[in-house]
Amino acid sequence: MQSPAAVATLLEIANRRFRAVRTEDHGQDLLEYGLLAALIAIVALGAVTAVGQTIYTVFWQTIGGASF
Repeated sequence: MQSPAAVATLLEIANRRFRAVRTEDHGQDLLEYGLLAALIAIVALGAVTAVGQTIYTVFWQTIGGASF
């Protein structure tokens, strides 16, 4: 069993390291750009799918309505 002083010292060291890691933001920008790029890709994929389906429908309705 650890002495209370040793446990308190370890907790203080862990708390200081946690604060240091929490205040550092070196990798945070890259993560934000990655999330933003993923969101843009999802929105673009949805837009292309919707527009593509509309164009497909209009194209085939036009061909179906044409008399040769």
